[in-house]
Amino acid sequence: MDVTGVNVNGVLHHQSPLEAQLQATLNIIPGHAWYALPNGALTFVNQRSANYLGLTKDHPLRIGKDTGAAWDSHIPLLHEDDREETRRVWSDCLRTGCGGEVSFRVRNAVGEYRWFLSCAEPIRAANGTLLCWVGVNIDIEERKRTEADLRRSQAHLTDAQRLSRTGSVGLKVSTKQLFWSDEAARIYGYAPGTEATADLVLQRVHPDDVDLLKNVLERAAQGGSAFDFEHRLLMPDGSIKHLRSLSHSLIDEAGNEEAVGAIMDITESKVAEKRLQQQETELRQMLDFAPQLVAVYGANRERLHVNRIALDYLGLSFEEWMQTSEQGEFVHPDDRGRDRESFNRALATRSAYELELRMRKGDGSYRWLLVRLNPVRDDKGEVRRWYVACTDIEDRKQAEEKLQRENAALREELDQSSMFEEIVGSSEPLRKVLSQVGKVALSDSTVLILGQTGTGKELIARAIHNRSRRSGRAFIAVNCGAIPTSLIASELFGHEKGAFTGAIQRRLGRFEAANGGTIFLDEVGDLPPDIQIALLRVLQEREIERVGSDNPIPVDVRVLAATHRDLEKLVSEGKFREDLLYRLNVVPITMPPLRERVADIPILVEYFIARFGKKMGKKFQTIENRTLRLMQDYEWPGNVRELQNVIERAVTLSDSGTFAVDEACLKRGPSEVPHSSAALNGVLLAHEKEVIETALAQAHGRISGAKGAAAKLGIPGSTLEAKIKRLGIDKYRFKS
Repeated sequence: MDVTGVNVNGVLHHQSPLEAQLQATLNIIPGHAWYALPNGALTFVNQRSANYLGLTKDHPLRIGKDTGAAWDSHIPLLHEDDREETRRVWSDCLRTGCGGEVSFRVRNAVGEYRWFLSCAEPIRAANGTLLCWVGVNIDIEERKRTEADLRRSQAHLTDAQRLSRTGSVGLKVSTKQLFWSDEAARIYGYAPGTEATADLVLQRVHPDDVDLLKNVLERAAQGGSAFDFEHRLLMPDGSIKHLRSLSHSLIDEAGNEEAVGAIMDITESKVAEKRLQQQETELRQMLDFAPQLVAVYGANRERLHVNRIALDYLGLSFEEWMQTSEQGEFVHPDDRGRDRESFNRALATRSAYELELRMRKGDGSYRWLLVRLNPVRDDKGEVRRWYVACTDIEDRKQAEEKLQRENAALREELDQSSMFEEIVGSSEPLRKVLSQVGKVALSDSTVLILGQTGTGKELIARAIHNRSRRSGRAFIAVNCGAIPTSLIASELFGHEKGAFTGAIQRRLGRFEAANGGTIFLDEVGDLPPDIQIALLRVLQEREIERVGSDNPIPVDVRVLAATHRDLEKLVSEGKFREDLLYRLNVVPITMPPLRERVADIPILVEYFIARFGKKMGKKFQTIENRTLRLMQDYEWPGNVRELQNVIERAVTLSDSGTFAVDEACLKRGPSEVPHSSAALNGVLLAHEKEVIETALAQAHGRISGAKGAAAKLGIPGSTLEAKIKRLGIDKYRFKS
């Protein structure tokens, strides 16, 4: 620079050609350039810097004009976090006259900050006089971001190693130099930053594993070969750590071979594995003491374990059991088909099942067992194990067979009497019904029993069951009209645990309870539409699904249904499915009302008098003729059930040997049956309400129990509760 352009105070007083050339040069360099007076006051910034700062074209700093501002007047352009360091570095430069550099963030014209590396150098005259300062600000924003990302990645890696208890390790093959991460040092029990050496590593290795680790390190040093092995550390406090080490070979940028890998602290998993082995041993010991035959199979029925009781039962050793070719060889030949079919279905549906079958003992004899098979699934729902538990039910089976023989003898005795089950009478309408019962009983056809309330439809259903091939199995009666709509699906088909609020465990439904036997669906006309669809599927497919499950369960159940309602009318009104009616109405049986069985009334009166008299300890020699005439003239809107209640009331109140009924107890109705169904329903409901209120009064408001109103009326307590609610009866006013 031309020294004539500098006054005695070192201040540029006019622009020389050299100065103009310097400014032109600074304007074209690819950086943010500037120069300042010897006292540090900024005098010029090049075009790139001016544009970044948003300076106008006539701004003094763009034309190199001395503004007279102090050297630190431009500090506010810097980020507040960088100002102190910048002052310190620039003050040192001014004090020593030496160049310097500092990183800071500078705000641009729109208020954003970018990182710059500012480098300043002094310009001196030949005699050493400081003429000015020239500097370049290099944009290092991307580098700063990269450094931040790198620091963040390193922090993440460090955290990941700490959280996963995994450290990184390496060995330079040429120099045999070991290196490890802070987490690796921490795993070995050393402070982070400790330099890795073979002696430090071997110092912590369990004595029994030292030779193993030396061999691995030697092979890695010779060729960087890959390895994956486990070893133990013996820590200074006496505790033992289990490590897994794995490594592979690579070539760095300089062409040097290295073995790099990771060490993982697997102490917790080893402890858990040992605990699991102990628990498995304890479980096997518990299974050996369990009073059941227990076996464990793999996903495809491969043998895994069997308890001691099962081996003793079969008369085999564990090795012999493992070598048996087929499990079915122990099953009775008559039961093998059912066993194979049930297990194949369980494999296909991955669901549990239970089955009764006979299994051969070691002495060749057979005993009945209840076999329960349950799958154990992993987190993905795949079956990993099958657990089979067999309970000895030989005594129960013998008791059932004895009971069946006794029932057969009892049925034979009943057949010889004048009674057909509890259906009493000999009138022509009743004989026709009983003839139909005798014909349909031996088939498995679905029967629809029709008739007014109180005619004895359930008795007909029981008679059909007791004369069928299913008589030795269950007869399950369900009053569809007495079950709340929200619970009827669960009652009929069962539910799984957690299927709905309050389902704390699996519950079998009525259809499963009746499997092999008969289910009687009373008041089937009251079923809601969704249950009608489910019932139609049972009748078509012979399968049910529990609430909360989509696994079909086969059932072998004969369905008998009954209703007092006109199902064809309900079909026309869209309240009952026509296809379900066809399925139910395979064999219809209509139970005649009592007014059409007048000839049976004397027999029924004698039967109920004897029944209730015996129960109450009373004996009647005669029946008042007037009473018989009254009863035969009465229309009996409540049918046999009403007759039963009237007689029970009369027996209860009677204190003589002659049975008589007060005429007031018989509410006289019209001589002919009303043609209006609405009028008939009104009469029936009024009479039903009167009968229930009378029973509640006698039972002092009590519903259940031997002395409750339900027992007096001969109906279930739940049915009575539903009728009380439907008829609007205040049961509490009868409480004594």
